[in-house]
Amino acid sequence: MKPWKLLTILLMIGALVACATGQRRVSEPTASLQQLSVSADGTWSVDLRLQNYSSIPMRFESLRFTLSVDGESAGILDATPALTIGPESADILSLRLAPSPEGRLHAADALAAGRALPYRIDGTIRAAPDDRGSARDYTIRRDSTLAPVPGLPGVMR
Repeated sequence: MKPWKLLTILLMIGALVACATGQRRVSEPTASLQQLSVSADGTWSVDLRLQNYSSIPMRFESLRFTLSVDGESAGILDATPALTIGPESADILSLRLAPSPEGRLHAADALAAGRALPYRIDGTIRAAPDDRGSARDYTIRRDSTLAPVPGLPGVMR
């Protein structure tokens, strides 16, 4: 075999090995409200979207957020999901919340008027690499809006 062919083959093998053993990247996760459903008894079902931007699976151990709607405190979202989310993926965590009277009023007003409801989540997520790395707290602050879903009474996305 000619030396340049052997060199080409070795370089190709080296490139494949380098791709297969890529570096691990741990990035800050994020969270947002995917959906808010208002029940007849006034409680809320909050679907929280947890996003893993890391190149490896992450274990979401706990979270604690203050939820505000229209600038008013609506309550605390607190959970210990022990949920593993794959690399560069997301998952939904459903939580129940008995909102504050102010939060309940703002959500009802937005639903009745068919308008968007601004919200903020502010708090921390505790997460770790799934390969048993040590967990750390990530500070999350997210401002966004939810809008009524046509045909689904009491649901905002």
